[in-house]
Amino acid sequence: MNFLRGVMGGPSAGPQPSGADTIQKLCDRVASSTLLDDRRDAVRALKALSKKYRLEVGIQAMEHLVHVLQTDRSDSEIIGYALDTLYNVISNDLEEEEQDDSEEENSPKQGDDLGSQFTEIFIKQPENVTLLLTLVEEFDFHVRWPGVKLLTSLLKQQGPQVQQIILVSPMGVSRLMDLLADSREVIRNDGVLLLQQLTKSNAAIQKIVAFENAFERLLDIVTEEGNSDGGIVVEDCLLLLQNLLKNNNSNQNFFKEGSYIQRMKPWFEVGDDNCGWSAQKVTNLHLMLQLVRVLVSPTNPPGATTSCQKAMFHCGLLQQLCTILMATGVPADILTETINTVSEVIRGCQMNQDYFASVNAPSNPPRPAIVVLLMSMVNERQPFVLRCAVLYCFQCFLYKNHKGQGEIVSTLLPSTIDGSSVSAGQLLCGGLFSTDSLSNWCAAVALAHALQENAALKEQLLRVQLATSIGNPPVSLLQQCTNILSQGSKVQTRVGLLMLLCTWLSNCSIAVTHFLHNPANVPFLTGQIAENLGEEEQLVQGLCALLLGISIYYNDNSLENYRKEKLKQLIEKRIGRENFVEKLGFISKHELYSRAAQKPQPGFSSPEHMMFDHEFTKLVKELEGVISKAIYKSSEEDKKEEEVKKTLEQHDNIVTHYKKVIREQDQELEELKQQVSTLKSQNEQLQVTVTQQVSQIQQHKDQYNLLKVQLGKDTQHHNSHGDTLQMNGIQLEEVSKLREELEDWRNRHEQLQGQLKEKDAVIENLKSLQVEMGTEQSSQLSSSGGMEHSAELQKELELLRTQIQLQAAEISKLQTENQKLQATNTAIDPALGASGAVASRSSEKEGRLLQELGELQSEVKALSEEKASLQQQLDSSSSTVAILQDEKSKLQQEVAEAKKEQDDLLVLLADQDQKLSALRSKLKDLGMPVEDEDDIESGDQADEDEDGDEEEQD
Repeated sequence: MNFLRGVMGGPSAGPQPSGADTIQKLCDRVASSTLLDDRRDAVRALKALSKKYRLEVGIQAMEHLVHVLQTDRSDSEIIGYALDTLYNVISNDLEEEEQDDSEEENSPKQGDDLGSQFTEIFIKQPENVTLLLTLVEEFDFHVRWPGVKLLTSLLKQQGPQVQQIILVSPMGVSRLMDLLADSREVIRNDGVLLLQQLTKSNAAIQKIVAFENAFERLLDIVTEEGNSDGGIVVEDCLLLLQNLLKNNNSNQNFFKEGSYIQRMKPWFEVGDDNCGWSAQKVTNLHLMLQLVRVLVSPTNPPGATTSCQKAMFHCGLLQQLCTILMATGVPADILTETINTVSEVIRGCQMNQDYFASVNAPSNPPRPAIVVLLMSMVNERQPFVLRCAVLYCFQCFLYKNHKGQGEIVSTLLPSTIDGSSVSAGQLLCGGLFSTDSLSNWCAAVALAHALQENAALKEQLLRVQLATSIGNPPVSLLQQCTNILSQGSKVQTRVGLLMLLCTWLSNCSIAVTHFLHNPANVPFLTGQIAENLGEEEQLVQGLCALLLGISIYYNDNSLENYRKEKLKQLIEKRIGRENFVEKLGFISKHELYSRAAQKPQPGFSSPEHMMFDHEFTKLVKELEGVISKAIYKSSEEDKKEEEVKKTLEQHDNIVTHYKKVIREQDQELEELKQQVSTLKSQNEQLQVTVTQQVSQIQQHKDQYNLLKVQLGKDTQHHNSHGDTLQMNGIQLEEVSKLREELEDWRNRHEQLQGQLKEKDAVIENLKSLQVEMGTEQSSQLSSSGGMEHSAELQKELELLRTQIQLQAAEISKLQTENQKLQATNTAIDPALGASGAVASRSSEKEGRLLQELGELQSEVKALSEEKASLQQQLDSSSSTVAILQDEKSKLQQEVAEAKKEQDDLLVLLADQDQKLSALRSKLKDLGMPVEDEDDIESGDQADEDEDGDEEEQD
């Protein structure tokens, strides 16, 4: 303990040991001491010395500290000391007040190397990182927090190696994700920092973290901390979200599908009072805007970008960004980043571009947002980065937006110029001819984007006339551009105008003719290309060569003095072909050309570097080789090329014709598919009705069988109780009424039977027609060139045939049932006739019964008990009479129900007749000959007449 007291700063006699000796003794104590308290005190002492003697502690104590982590896990205090000591050794974040003079002389690079070397030693055994992951799971604050800091430091020093160890460790990433759910903010915040280091440049870990519900937890933290008004924790969460989403298409899609874009809208709800923005709020909002740009970056797959753009419009995020764009008091860097964000949200999305065109600035009178932004772009007092952002916004607004391009160009045409307000076209022309070279360049590039891939607008722009000065006639926009070029203005201005002219003349022969019609243009271009100028002018020479090459390649030879062949001869005499191609190659070899070709957004460090536009680099790449070949071609080759072009045009015409034919056939196929679908639906409905009819027929059969059984019971009941019927008032008149009703039913059955025979004849004729129709239809289908819908129509016809056969079978069943019913009706008649005889016999029995009763009355006087029993028998007979009367009423009700059911049968037969007529009309629509029912009946009648004549002759 005296040794430890000396280490901790207590008074001691004699010479003081050196730091290395003290550390060596402490390491021996940690390794050899059996008491936990002694080991804890030794580790605490090592922690105190670890910042001052970082190298010595790292070399001598690291192995012992790792052993402590493995063996003394039951004591959280010693584990915390060991983790803190390892963190002090490995981490490079040293505080200035803890450094002495010797440490101040060391360079930061040496400290970085020292931490990296100790980290490499620690992770050489992957079990050490796995042990650290296990310790991070502990809930004890004194263990978990130092473990999180140590693991973060390891990732900073040797990120890829530690990431790989954690990735292959079972549940390694999931253990670290639990840190975001810790209720202690210190651990949660350091857990966010740990995940930042863990997810750097590792797509596999990024996906695991995302699918461990990281988006939900991080967005919850941002909301709890106050969105953009939050502190540095919000900044850390946003940086982690950027790591998860940037260049990771899977996570971007998961973020969109999880409806997390909708949760970003509250971030940009800025109040009316925008004064006094804190530095942290500016940083947070800047990161939020960058996160939106990550989702809609032009480098993402087009489909993913488009879906995110639509989601941002539908949830109101784009509207919120436009509100910030038009708000007052917003800091300049936030406004610039908002313009860039809006640019990429609307780029290539017609719906978003249309909305942006409708946005107005809150001015009096209201002005379109595009006009307000263009005013900032051509204003040389505005910051450079803001002007670049506005140019990018205008380019994104016109990207693949033919409607927007037409609206911009229309503001320049004479018929649409409004003198009362400033239009976008007027601002572009003003910037194009101003004294500020940067405004010239921006306006030229913006106008070139209005003409991008739109030949019709290139021709329309030739109509634009400009009034240069009072008293002079107006000149065209094309002529004014060439005039400024010939005046020898600044390099940036000339580069912008040459890019505009190259874009304007490319793929537009009429514009080339207008350009060549000015006799001063070609001599100016050849003179610029032929001169040996300085390095700054080489870029202008290359663009002049490109413009002259475009005038040759897209020349339609309408001007005799400037035909392709004459221009080539001029180049060969004045410049030389090799020299021309060399000057043309100056463009693609320029350093600024390579920078502009990397991404659509203008990324220039200073105004002097703004020379090339991204879309123009694509045009140069497309035309450079083509123009070089065209210069070396002879007139014969040009003729051959023109012939090839003509043949290609003819081929294109043929292809367009066939495309039109195919389109028409596709439309016909779609119509036929719709017809087939309607027929299928009708067929399904018919099948449903057939099944309903089958069920109804089955119900009628069951009711008919019950009626037969009840009628049999009634006849037996009449035979057994005929005498009681006579006694209870049943008259023969009622029996005669029943007989008349049965005669009526018999007549109706005969009529139904006749109608069924007529329907059978119609069905037979339809069957024969269907057989003929099937053969004819199969022949037509085989000869129709293998159309795709023939098989489907054949199936429909087969289904119709089977349906008609089923209906024919049902009708035959109805015929047999009607015959059975007729037989039962004939059997009922003798039963009813015998009822009269039964009534007469019952009267005779009644007389004999009276005589017997008279004899019995004399005997009953003597026997009173027998009289009582007879009285009971009379009471029972009266009850049976009441029962018989109830049965009579039931029988009449059943007869009425049978009549109603017979009427229902007639209605069903009428429905079947209508369905047969509908099937006949469908067959007629399909083009098959079908005889009408009247024709069939008349044909049957004629056949019967002929049969009758033949019988008379016989």
